[in-house]
Formats: sequence, C-alpha cells, structure tokens
Amino acid sequence: MFRKVLIANRGEIALRVICACKELGIRTVAVYSEADRNSLHVRFADEAICIGPPRSAESYLHVPAVISAAEIADVDAIHPGYGLLSENANFAEVCRASNIKFIGPPPEVTRLMGEKEKARMAMKKAKVPILPGSEGVIQSEGEALEWAKSVGYPVILKASAGGGGRGMRVIRSKDELPALFQAAQTEAANAFGNGDLYMEKFIEQPRHIEFQVLADQHGNVMSLGERECSIQRRHQKLIEEAPSLQVDGKMREEIGKTIRRCLEQIGYQNAGTIEFLMDEDGKLYFIEMNTRIQVEHPVTEMVTGLDLVKAQLRIAADEKLSDIVTEPVTIRGHAIECRVNAEHPEKFTPSAGRISVFNVPGGNGVRVDTAQYAEGFVPPYYDSLIAKLIVHGKDRSEAMARMQRSLEMFVVEGIHTTIPLHQRIFADAEFREGKFDTKFMERFFEREKARLTGLPD
Repeated sequence: MFRKVLIANRGEIALRVICACKELGIRTVAVYSEADRNSLHVRFADEAICIGPPRSAESYLHVPAVISAAEIADVDAIHPGYGLLSENANFAEVCRASNIKFIGPPPEVTRLMGEKEKARMAMKKAKVPILPGSEGVIQSEGEALEWAKSVGYPVILKASAGGGGRGMRVIRSKDELPALFQAAQTEAANAFGNGDLYMEKFIEQPRHIEFQVLADQHGNVMSLGERECSIQRRHQKLIEEAPSLQVDGKMREEIGKTIRRCLEQIGYQNAGTIEFLMDEDGKLYFIEMNTRIQVEHPVTEMVTGLDLVKAQLRIAADEKLSDIVTEPVTIRGHAIECRVNAEHPEKFTPSAGRISVFNVPGGNGVRVDTAQYAEGFVPPYYDSLIAKLIVHGKDRSEAMARMQRSLEMFVVEGIHTTIPLHQRIFADAEFREGKFDTKFMERFFEREKARLTGLPD
C-alpha cells in the first residue's frame, strides 16, 4: 500500500479522498490555491502545500506546480479526484515520468476514451451498442450533410474532445446544418482547443443511464450496476439515483458482460463510468466513458456497500479485484443524490460569499459529502458544487421521503443554494412517478411558469 498520497483537487472530493486514505493508513498531502487557504481539505490533510493564485489555470491546473508539490512532499501517488486534471492524459504521463503513481487508468487509455469518436469506435468493435452516426471525424459541412442524410434527421453534432454540453448542436433539417456546424466547431475549438466534430442520431426523449466499473491491473473487470442521471439542466446533472427504474436484472447482467469484454480489450484500469442514452423503446446506446471517479459515485456506494475511493487506491497499489470485492455485488434498496450548488435557485447565477449558517441533516440512511462549514467562504473561481446530499432507503418511495425531510433540515444561509429547487422537484408528480427523461427540467420549468401565471399546464 502507498505510504503517502497527494490529492490534486479541492473541495468535497479532496476531503472524500483524505477520508479514504486515513482509513487505509495512508498519509495525505493537500494542495491548495490562495483562495482555499482555510478549506477543510487543507485542515484535515497531514500536509498542505500552496501551489498558486486563486485561478485554476495558475494553481490546480498548473501541472508543474502540482508535480513540484508531489516531489517536495515525496509522495508515492497522486489521486486526481474528478474534474481538473483527472482526465488529462498528459498529466498522467508526467506522473509516470516522475515515478509517481497516477491513481487512474494508463494515459494511453485515458487518451483513447477522451477522444469521443475513437471511444465510440472502440465500443463498436467490442459490440457495445452505439447510436447510428458518422465513422470518424467529420471534415467539412459537405461531409456533415452526407452523414445527416444517411443517418436521418434529427441528428446531433458533438465535439470529439468534448463534455458538459459544449460543442453540441441538434440539427433538424439540412437548412440548419451549415450555420450550426460552424457554431459547434467554433465552440469546441474555444472550449477544448480541438474543433473536431462527429455526428450521431438524436434521440428526442432519452434517459441518461451510466454503469460504474472497476478494473484491476491484472486484467479483471467488474460492473457495479447503473445510475440514473436523467435530471439535468443544460447537460449538467442535478439528481442521480440507483438503481434505474428502467433497468431490470437481465439487462443489468447483459450490459455488464458487454462492458467487461470491452474494457478487457482496451486494457482499462481503476474506476470508470460508461455512459448510455436509453431511447423510448428501452434500448441503450453508448455515448462516452469517464475515466475517473464520478461526482455521483456515492449512490453506487450506498446500494452496494462498497467504498469506491478505497477500491481506487487499492487497485493502484496492485491489489486484485478478488481481494477488494470479496462477495458477489448485489443492489440493496435505493439511493438518491442531490447536488447542492452555490447558485440562485431561479436565475442559476453563481452565489459566492461567506456562509453564515451551515446545518447538515443526519439520521438513518443520510450522508452529506461536503467541505463547507459555518463561516466558510465560497470563492467565485471554481465549480459551484458545495455539497452532495445522499440518502438510502429500502425502496425509492422511502428514499424520496428521506430526501424530502433531509432537504428541509439542510440549512445554508449567507449565500443562495439550489436546495429550494430540489424541494420543488421532489414535490413534482412526474418526478415522483419516475416519468422523466433528459428533457424533464424543461417541462418542469414550463409547468412552474404556468402555475405562476394561472394558466393550465
């Protein structure tokens, strides 16, 4: 096992990794920007090193600063968390060259899965179902028109190096294509430094379902079931739950076998997530792979009883999956996670500032992952996520009731948060009945607007 690990991240995920390391007897090193000097991940790490000014580009994303801190602290490994450098294959290569273990997949695999079209072709080769679409990067508007004609409208253009909804455009007719192709290409180039696009058939009302996997360094791969992530706003997830209401045991087993075969072929290692869209007929299609721990990993932990971050550390230390997961994985009960963001719940504008009151809920089946506290400060430089509220119940009904009372008892004052929005979602009849897809939030806001104006839904 590792002697000392540096956490190349901040906020709740940095604190989450510190907790796992402490339980495994591993010393930890936190890195922080000047804006995070008083953060809890700094307080609870065994050592802490300032790596630069508040802006991420000059601190958390500055590879030389992170590697220098790792060398000064004489660490064995680096855990990247999620976001920031977690899917940066170049960073993983620098770690390798510096003789520091990167807690994640090999850089070659990260690079393959990070180029969305290459990942799509790798999945197709392994017989993982993919949406009809282009083969390779689309080079021109003319080629895009030919593919759209072949696939059939509506289609969606996606950035090959993309994520978070950037570089994506839905095209419903050939007249729309030229302008939207240029817009997607420009946005992708500005966001990712890579304007390459590919095309897929567009599903009008999909559900977003993802499968959690673990893979050791000895060629063993394990699927841990699915999470439902359809409640989104502008391609950003708001609520996640496990298991999905749309996936039965047979489908879970079949998709798991297919995923295992694919990841064995590409030599995947450590934790990862395979993301799918489900069409109106209940068929799953691969869209991308995240080669890291996910924000929503706690819902899988709640229904399986596994500690995924500990598993990451143990896999990176060359342990076999059979020694980490010693019993068959079963899905027990139902778990739901709400992302609590420092945002205005109506305008969705960031709400940085000092927290005057911070009371987290507790009780049976309730978990809160956060690095915030009363009198803590939410800086304006980073992602707005300040806490994850996760509940577990014997079934979805109990989990929803537990989440509703937990949201009522989660008190944050001094800044705006999305807690009131989550409360309204959990009171919504369609959500409670499980009648949702990735367009749910659009309909939800329309219903709210209609009620406020006195018009029928």
